[in-house]
Amino acid sequence: MTALLEIEQGIESLLAQPPYGAEPRQQQAALLALLRKQLAYACDQNPRFRNYVEQWPVDYRAAESVADLPYLPVRLFKANPPLALVGTEDVRRTLTSSTTTGQVPSRIVIDAPTARRMVKGVTTIIRDFIGPARRPYLVIDTPENMKAQTELGARGAAIQALGSFATETVCCLLPEENGNVTLDSEKLLAFAEMRKNSDVLVYGFTYVIWTQLVRPLQERGITVNLPNARVLHSGGWKRLEQQAVTRDAFTGGVASVFGCSPDRILDYYGMVENVGVVYPDCANGSKHVPSFAGVIVREPLTLAPVGAGRGLIQVCSVLPTSFPGFLLLTDDLAEVVSYDHCPCGRRGIAFRFAGRAPRAEARGCGNLERTRYQQARESTVR
Repeated sequence: MTALLEIEQGIESLLAQPPYGAEPRQQQAALLALLRKQLAYACDQNPRFRNYVEQWPVDYRAAESVADLPYLPVRLFKANPPLALVGTEDVRRTLTSSTTTGQVPSRIVIDAPTARRMVKGVTTIIRDFIGPARRPYLVIDTPENMKAQTELGARGAAIQALGSFATETVCCLLPEENGNVTLDSEKLLAFAEMRKNSDVLVYGFTYVIWTQLVRPLQERGITVNLPNARVLHSGGWKRLEQQAVTRDAFTGGVASVFGCSPDRILDYYGMVENVGVVYPDCANGSKHVPSFAGVIVREPLTLAPVGAGRGLIQVCSVLPTSFPGFLLLTDDLAEVVSYDHCPCGRRGIAFRFAGRAPRAEARGCGNLERTRYQQARESTVR
């Protein structure tokens, strides 16, 4: 059996399990064993990555915990060409992170097997929160972001990841000639009238939902009558916080516009570098880690794992084999709430997102303006 085939079978085994049902120690042991194999494979595929791993103070083959394994700073994926474990002929798509104007996005190469696992991972997680049923899908974005593209941004990737839950898809924003967008209220209200008694899935970037849907409808005194809507959103909190929009205000505003209960508004944390893994809020207000992933919170100065308190998030995932995205240290802050037995019933680590680290480069939130990324050549893993 080849190393890659053995890795693929291990990934499928974890994906086949209930995402939040594993006993934590057993889950960590399975994760550690598979991540060791993936690190060995990645070292064989990419000499730059092997050089990096060989300098790590702990030999990954002898590591006793996931926290001891070598991780990459997420900023290394701003390199061009992207850090990859496959040849260019195998790259099916390149995902780019959202950025603010003038910044360099992360670029993640995806081959066909990784793409399939990415969709399966997100579907497995979201199904646990909203159920398996397919339903009409309302996208708070433009049709352009729905189109299949060789290079796909964070918004497009997030929209497409939920497509397996859709019986039909409707976009309610329209692009304007000046590069901005506007709400197509006629299409939105027609959709709402037709689906007012149906279960409906709604998705949009947090900032986009607030500025392009909630505020315009509130100003016009319009309510969308979709009481059975399940509204999912991600990204863009930094810009809303700059406008003094709290999470409670956002949730209340969205619920009032759609005419649904606030508990049907679901926020989740995710990033393109951590493909196939998202972290929705449970009923207790915490985010959970699925069986095929991991989260370690590290002290910002020493980078040692914290037993309790706030620190930098390190995300782990076994899903990618096209790029070394298994263990990534982010610029985001989180606090571990519990290591098992959340009141919601999900097992494993429960944490809460706590914003960006001080002086960290601000990420974008899928800005509405159409900007072209300025490509930059960076020296990364040597």
